[in-house]
Amino acid sequence: MAMTLRTDSVLEEALELLVREEGLSRQEIVRRAVLERAEKVSRRNRLATLTNEALDEWSETLARLGSE
Repeated sequence: MAMTLRTDSVLEEALELLVREEGLSRQEIVRRAVLERAEKVSRRNRLATLTNEALDEWSETLARLGSE
């Protein structure tokens, strides 16, 4: 699937730096950046879900511990 990516001078400089330093194509650098960001968002969402589940399950115990 084709996509046009519009860049500004700051992004162009960053991409060129990464191309030189990592020896990857611009496409691969952008691909990896998007996938890495998606993974971080997914982990953050999963952690939030697990935290809320734990708080729901242990709310009474935590309340008792906090009052003693």
